[in-house]
Amino acid sequence: MSSDFKLEIGGEEPRVSTRNGNVEQNERAGTVHKILSGIRNQGSKSISNFLTNAQRRTLGDRFFRGNRIVKNGSFSGLFDGDETREHGLGRKTGPLLSGTAYCISSCSMIILNKVVLSGYNFNAGISLMFYQNLISSIVIVLLGLCRTVSIEKLNWKLIRLWIPVNLIFIGMLVSGMYSLKYINIAMVTILKNVTNIMTAIGELYIFRKRQNQKVWTAMFLMIISAISGGITDLTFDTLGYGWQVTNCVLTASYSLTLRRIMDEAKKLTRSGSLNEASMVLLNNLLSLPFGAVLIFLFGEWAYVVNADVIKLPMFWVVATASGLLGLAISFTSMWFLHQTGPTTYSLVGSLNKIPLSIAGIFLFKVPLSPPNLFSILFGLFAGVFFARAKMS
Repeated sequence: MSSDFKLEIGGEEPRVSTRNGNVEQNERAGTVHKILSGIRNQGSKSISNFLTNAQRRTLGDRFFRGNRIVKNGSFSGLFDGDETREHGLGRKTGPLLSGTAYCISSCSMIILNKVVLSGYNFNAGISLMFYQNLISSIVIVLLGLCRTVSIEKLNWKLIRLWIPVNLIFIGMLVSGMYSLKYINIAMVTILKNVTNIMTAIGELYIFRKRQNQKVWTAMFLMIISAISGGITDLTFDTLGYGWQVTNCVLTASYSLTLRRIMDEAKKLTRSGSLNEASMVLLNNLLSLPFGAVLIFLFGEWAYVVNADVIKLPMFWVVATASGLLGLAISFTSMWFLHQTGPTTYSLVGSLNKIPLSIAGIFLFKVPLSPPNLFSILFGLFAGVFFARAKMS
């Protein structure tokens, strides 16, 4: 551009006049040369300023266009697309992974507890719960000291808030122990469908969450399967069924209360958050003094000291494994509950009854009649129908 401009300037012949009109030729030539040089210098500066201003305007236009794009969301979409896709993928896989982990640990835990209580004829469910929670507390503390997991520093306000949840947690574990002692696994899994009904009702009144017609239909089928299963159960035990109904009430209360208290508990911590490890430690550690009191009140201490089964090394292996699985359930259940909600938490818990019921029938050689088998299958179908209804 500067060369073209110089050519244009050089093409014009400037006229120079004087007052007397008698300027010598050499003076005129020198004057013209000075004028042309000045014009060229001034022109170069003008061109430079022109280019600088043009570049500034161009950069400014680009900047304001960029701001408009950012406001419209297109700019963030170009650069945050991968992050959005990864976040969406995480939201899809999170409930699946947490639900699968919860199902595996839950099924294994129930089978091992059944082995300890029925296989070894161990009549101290509270003591078994105490031992399992002690193992869980020790493992979490060791993981915290090794800085493998982050544990929130406990304070009295947080403990006082968590005590109601812990009491429900203890009741849920103890009632589950005693129900497994007297009822076969297949019927326990079917009767646990009542938990889904109680949880859905609790969500309706506490969280104002309404269910569709299909969900209520599935719940009605669950009630029918539970009643028919109890009537046709060849190993029916009144005490065991009473413990199981109590367990359903406490399990539903636990999931609903935990969901409500989680947000309040975060406000009482220094970091403003309460991770799974801290909540598991709260549950298991706070249960130890309450469990110790219950052991003495129910007279289990004298039984445990004099029981022959505690002399068997394999008994301690199975009991310890069940304790480790109890820790796994604590992590996976809170993880899964955080990813979904109380009803979905209970829903997936009902879906894992299918493999659990089959395993319980074959492992413990449960006597079945055709009506009882039909009731179990009907209950499993009701659980699947409930799952589909919740997804619709």
